[in-house]
Amino acid sequence: MTSYFRPAFVLVAIFTVLTGLAYPLAMTGLANIAFPTSAGGSLIVRDGTVAGSRLIGQVFASERYFHGRPSAAGQAGYDAAASSGSNLGPLSKKLLDRVAADVASLREPGGGPVPADAVTTSASGLDPHISPAYAELQVERVAKARGVSPDRVRAIVAQNLDKPDFGLIGEERINVVLLNLALDAAFAPASG
Repeated sequence: MTSYFRPAFVLVAIFTVLTGLAYPLAMTGLANIAFPTSAGGSLIVRDGTVAGSRLIGQVFASERYFHGRPSAAGQAGYDAAASSGSNLGPLSKKLLDRVAADVASLREPGGGPVPADAVTTSASGLDPHISPAYAELQVERVAKARGVSPDRVRAIVAQNLDKPDFGLIGEERINVVLLNLALDAAFAPASG
């Protein structure tokens, strides 16, 4: 009987070391060498301090900043430890009430339609991007709060516009974290 179990245990131990330790460590090492920024979480470092990640959105509540799309990840939103959608179905009264309230708060009197990403969460709840339409909806508010002309804010939005990958995949989008950092670099934040 031992003659059957011994080879099985040896093979399990060998493959555990190879596929459970050696291979993942080798791939992690190669990724850190070949793609150090991506492997490190695509961190954004400003003045020696980590300001965020290119991959994870943040909550911006001040009127001086562009706001990201709503997030269902965690109580305050954008909690990477609680990444998920709201899991509310299209007929959920709670979802319909929240979206209706968000649309009402964003729509200006006599204004046009509100972009979908302004009132809907992403699947992960961590999406750092907004559409150009949602950015345009916020330009006046941000310009007024910063005491600058809307055209100057629009110019910074245009500089931070990401085109579709390879010119084909995805849509135009704007990373809110990078946009807000660019605003702070261009216009000294007002106190308060």
